[in-house]
Amino acid sequence: MSNLTLPLTDDPAVLKALIAALQAENAKISATLRAHDQLIQTLRLRIAKLKKQVFGQSSEKIEREIEQLELALEYLLIASAESETAVPDGALEGAAFEADEDVADRPSRRRPRVSDSTPRERRELDPGTCCPDCGGDLRVVGEDVSEMLDLIAAQLKVVQIARLKKSCRRCERMVQVAAPSRPIPGSMVGAGLLAHILVSKFDDHLPLYRQHEIFARMGADIPDSTLVDWCGRAMKVLAPLIERIEADVMGSDLLHADDTPIRVLDRASRDKGLGKGVKKGRIWAYVRDQR
Repeated sequence: MSNLTLPLTDDPAVLKALIAALQAENAKISATLRAHDQLIQTLRLRIAKLKKQVFGQSSEKIEREIEQLELALEYLLIASAESETAVPDGALEGAAFEADEDVADRPSRRRPRVSDSTPRERRELDPGTCCPDCGGDLRVVGEDVSEMLDLIAAQLKVVQIARLKKSCRRCERMVQVAAPSRPIPGSMVGAGLLAHILVSKFDDHLPLYRQHEIFARMGADIPDSTLVDWCGRAMKVLAPLIERIEADVMGSDLLHADDTPIRVLDRASRDKGLGKGVKKGRIWAYVRDQR
């Protein structure tokens, strides 16, 4: 496609050669896209087949294979989208975040679906009160509204709690408001930051050392040991909630259970010199039947 930057001539032979080169390049790109589409469909079928087999002793191995295939599929979709023609500016004017009927058979290309509870900000582009051509008065006859999804980047902030001390001039008594409670007593972590760390660690599977790097870019050097301490002490804070969830799940007449073996550290065997200090542990997961 680089030939398009060359100056065009009136020579029919040169134009025919240029057209032939463009056709050959388009055919090559089309073949590459078809190969990508076939590989994408193959990966999707493989992932769907593996997801039906995520049971039994080999479930962890299958889950790892699914993760690798989904990552490869993601790279292929990105490469395929990169090679396609970009949408021109203004083509999505008036578009809203909803399903598109024309591309219902292509779920990967549907528009994002945004909840009605998502905050919305209106920005009006007013051409003014005077016509730029004749200077006459302008009146509103309608508007074109389009939507753009944006993200407000996460930001760390230090909340300074100033407890003023006041003395009574009559009885000389000191008056001061009690300090607010903290999620972890004696720690400077706030409830929002602690919740973000726990969700990133246990739900998004983001290791603490990576969270340390992210917080460092945001201007806070939080050591890995401190993050580990916060996660451990947060379990005591969440103990009442865990007990309520356990009581609700175990109160069901029908339960689904799953046993997952996992290697865990064993300090007792390591201290006695009986091995590497690793033993087989088991995780039992219980799910209540909501029906």
